[in-house]
Amino acid sequence: MDNQYLMELLKRVQSGQTDLDSAMSQLKKLPFENLGYARIDNHRCVRTGVSEVIYCEGKTIEQTQGIVQRLARHHDNILATRASREVYEGIREVMEDCEYHPMARIVVINPREIDRVGNIAVVTAGTSDIPVAEEAAVTAETLGNRVNRIYDAGVAGIHRILNVREDLFQANVAVVAAGMEGALTSVVGGLVSCPVIGVPTSIGYGASFGGVAALLCMLNSCASGVSVVNIDNGFGAGYQASLINKLGIRHGENRTTKTDAVGQPERKDGTTDAKISLVKTS
Repeated sequence: MDNQYLMELLKRVQSGQTDLDSAMSQLKKLPFENLGYARIDNHRCVRTGVSEVIYCEGKTIEQTQGIVQRLARHHDNILATRASREVYEGIREVMEDCEYHPMARIVVINPREIDRVGNIAVVTAGTSDIPVAEEAAVTAETLGNRVNRIYDAGVAGIHRILNVREDLFQANVAVVAAGMEGALTSVVGGLVSCPVIGVPTSIGYGASFGGVAALLCMLNSCASGVSVVNIDNGFGAGYQASLINKLGIRHGENRTTKTDAVGQPERKDGTTDAKISLVKTS
């Protein structure tokens, strides 16, 4: 039950199309709806702008189906994360209007085209990190963000990330997914002037401890502006990147403007803060 739904309900009451008793019945479900095994947070979209997200792991197919049916009554672009092919097929049985992203393991229920704004760079160290990165990318796109994917650009071939630094300079926020020792997050953090979200992945040999080594490396990053989400938490990174990107858009700081070699935005006369600083100190 989002703001648009509430406005339409109030207009129907105002015009006489919906009587007060019917409207009250719908509004009673506003805070949450108790299904016994789940309490559907119908108010979340009004508070945060995003409807409740369904985390599928640990739920039965029947439980997931029930939650999907209730949420789909009032919301579009509902995210169901960590969804296997079996879960997707179960959702399709009760909701044909859905789209599956197998690499990201995300089902989007009632998918609708929306304007995508800003610029989020989603970067991976290796090809094996792509599933986690795709979870971040699909999440961000579904929430209305423009995403630039930069995959397999790890530090073992440092020239690969340096070759795409212009793309990084244009981003409002960068999401970096890396396993092994997770060093790519620090490298990107040392290149850009935007926030960097590190996503440690569980990719690596024995001493990587299922992503713990990458997590500790990112937490101990000496690059300023780096924050870290939990191991393999692509969804959390994509959601956080969306918040940062849209905050930048709201304040008119979209990085689609031309930048100089160190990522500083150029003014109309071609100067930047970095260039002015060089002139003053030379």
